[in-house]
Amino acid sequence: MKLSFTLASLIAAIALSASVTHAASDCEAKAVSKDGKPLAGAAKAASIKKCEAAAAAAPSCADKAIDKNGKPLAGAAKDSFMKKCEADAAAKQSS
Repeated sequence: MKLSFTLASLIAAIALSASVTHAASDCEAKAVSKDGKPLAGAAKAASIKKCEAAAAAAPSCADKAIDKNGKPLAGAAKDSFMKKCEADAAAKQSS
């Protein structure tokens, strides 16, 4: 029992680490100037910090995908919701 708990904890830690790494690389990819050139130095650091803060503060679209009765959305309804939510989030981040 102890081994399975340890194994589950290890898997959860790896998954969390992967999601944090993905968010950091995503924000790093978005650190570009208005001309489309990659930012460097303090400007890049500030851009990444702002992006990561916004990503941490906003709940993910998957967490919001629930119906009026509190049940998770599924199928076409979930796909439609996710597409709209992600588009809204991208538009909000670019402004």
